[in-house]
Amino acid sequence: MDLQLSGKRAIVTGGSRGIGLAVATALVAEGARVAVVARDAEALAAAAAQIGAEPFPADTGSDSSVRSMVASVVDGFGGVDVLVNAAARPASAGTQLVASATSDDVVREELEIKVLGYLRCARAVAPHMRAQGWGRIVNISGLNARRSTSLVGSVRNVAVASMTSALAAELGPHGVNVTVMHPGITVTEKTPATLAAMAAAQDISEEEALAGLAAGTTIGRLVTAAEVADVVTFLCSPRSVAVNGDAVAVGGGVPGVTYY
Repeated sequence: MDLQLSGKRAIVTGGSRGIGLAVATALVAEGARVAVVARDAEALAAAAAQIGAEPFPADTGSDSSVRSMVASVVDGFGGVDVLVNAAARPASAGTQLVASATSDDVVREELEIKVLGYLRCARAVAPHMRAQGWGRIVNISGLNARRSTSLVGSVRNVAVASMTSALAAELGPHGVNVTVMHPGITVTEKTPATLAAMAAAQDISEEEALAGLAAGTTIGRLVTAAEVADVVTFLCSPRSVAVNGDAVAVGGGVPGVTYY
């Protein structure tokens, strides 16, 4: 299937590593011109050179930085067709606290990084997409939106899903589709270190740690960042016009649960 992405102009935040880098790689492979965005200019330049994208250092925690980045992309590319928001810490990063021990500052930080960061980027690209009558925005959220094991992870991901729905209702009539993607535990460059830490904490082997995580899926293994990127790339394409405002889960399936 031709995804009709050749020549499209895309921005991928969090594009120097993990799912963001995998998405940027897939978009480049489909013929899109891709701007990758992250705060670490050195790491970003290396990632961009590796995949054939173009680096645009920016901090999504700053509205002025986001607007300057989008303006630079529009000037350099002649416009913007696709935004993939992936600039956020994994839910497993840092100490996981129970709800009653979670401070205001912890929640504020996560909302600032993920929810407001995504909104800033969407606000900046929306006028350009609306003016041309076409666009795609994909927000990378997470399966913690569907469970309460992490207060911070659940609150921020539910907020991203709600924001996605609001943006989709506003922009959909102008040809701009907005969707939210819920990855589960995903294999990235950080996975070996994560498995080693889990194994040490539980006094088990890394193979046993991996098997325990894989048991939480219905495909019997963890999904890779490249496999997540395959689905995101479809949602970025003109072929995805029938999907707007909805959440798409890419965690390998959750056993024993029906979502509708």
